[in-house]
Amino acid sequence: MTAVPDPSASASAATAATALEPAGPRRRSRLLRWGRRLLAAVVVLLVAVTVFSFAYNAATAGRARPPAGARFAEADGLRTRYREWGARGTPVVLVHGAFESADTWSRVAPLLATGHRVYALDLTGWGYSERRGPFDTAHQAAQLLGFLDAMGLDRATLVGHSSGAGVIAAAALKAPGRAAGLVFLDGDALDTGAGEGADTVRFLLRDPYRTTLTRLVVRSDWVIRKIYGAQCGPSCPRLDGAGVEQWRRPFQMPGAEDAVWRMQAVVGLPAARVAEVARIRVPKAVVFGAEDDVFSRRSPYETARRIGAPPPTIVPGAHHLSLVSHPRQVAGAILAMAP
Repeated sequence: MTAVPDPSASASAATAATALEPAGPRRRSRLLRWGRRLLAAVVVLLVAVTVFSFAYNAATAGRARPPAGARFAEADGLRTRYREWGARGTPVVLVHGAFESADTWSRVAPLLATGHRVYALDLTGWGYSERRGPFDTAHQAAQLLGFLDAMGLDRATLVGHSSGAGVIAAAALKAPGRAAGLVFLDGDALDTGAGEGADTVRFLLRDPYRTTLTRLVVRSDWVIRKIYGAQCGPSCPRLDGAGVEQWRRPFQMPGAEDAVWRMQAVVGLPAARVAEVARIRVPKAVVFGAEDDVFSRRSPYETARRIGAPPPTIVPGAHHLSLVSHPRQVAGAILAMAP
């Protein structure tokens, strides 16, 4: 009589065999399966993001033009856009900071122009001036001195906002006789190393992704208003559509996106070099917003001591963009010093 295999016995044997299989290989097998799935998902996502990036860049490839009636001068070989106010008095030249333009001075300049000829220029890399690197303090200082030559200004009061303080310091050190006075506004002129991680970001984030990211930020009214509000504070006028466009438009000019990514992470001068400004025998002033959180509370006082200026003027309630939020107080501090 032939024995019939017992199915239940076979199943039990298989289960027992599985139970005896080492747990390590089973775990590795599961991890490998999940790893392959994760890798496939990452590849699909990367392809999707890349396709979107190319499509978005192509759809937003339009470029802006300078404002109607924009004025330009040749400054150190750079086509430099500038604005001008006033017809009499000694000259005052206003130098903006990073991510700004000559338009940032539009609330202060008319107040100065009642008794001075006032000029504001767009530094290379920003605004509507020609963009030609290197985008560093030395190059922008040479542009500033070239602008003084182009406008026939032998001596002028130089006012630098934020990183613009480093530009006017470098220009004055290079040509001390060209400055009639120096005003550091919300800036200490120091090479602090801020933003040194930008080189790593530039290396990791390549095109087309960096172009996409730049345009997404620039084209967002909400982002522009958010950054403006954080830097300007509650005392600043609210940005309407025209105000948003004033900040956005320079970043849509030809070459603007590339210039932003090529900006030097470190701007300004070493502390020992800034201290040499104290030897320049001209009136000096340091003006800071009381709520400027870009710098420490001690920075205005340390800056004044470093450059040989009187105690700083602190503008109550003002943040980093004091020239926008408190134009009368800023203009008053400049007028009190300008010859």
